[in-house]
Amino acid sequence: MSEIPGKNIHIDQLEEMFANIRVNTDWNTSADMLWGYFFTHSEPSKLEEAKSALVSKGYTFVEIYLSDKDDPTEPDTFWLHVERIETHSPKSLDARNDELYMFAHEFGLDSYDGMDIGPVVK
Repeated sequence: MSEIPGKNIHIDQLEEMFANIRVNTDWNTSADMLWGYFFTHSEPSKLEEAKSALVSKGYTFVEIYLSDKDDPTEPDTFWLHVERIETHSPKSLDARNDELYMFAHEFGLDSYDGMDIGPVVK
């Protein structure tokens, strides 16, 4: 398999994450969950372009926001948050992450920064 640019979340970490969820929550990760995915870039306009492409792929836009800074002289970092209701295993989430790492690379974003998970609220 070819190297995925920027990849820093690996299958062993996802397996550990799923194990922790099973132990610490009553969530059924074998069913649909609300998955949030995060991207960063120094220019919000670039994230607006990425947002449009991700929405066209079935993601729901949540927000673009400026990261808090400890030091005001640090460069700005903007975040794009999108969501999708999906069912994942560690293996399928690893594949989704690979797609999103490639998307970030192809769009010239600073990073795909990972995901979070929560229950689907109806």
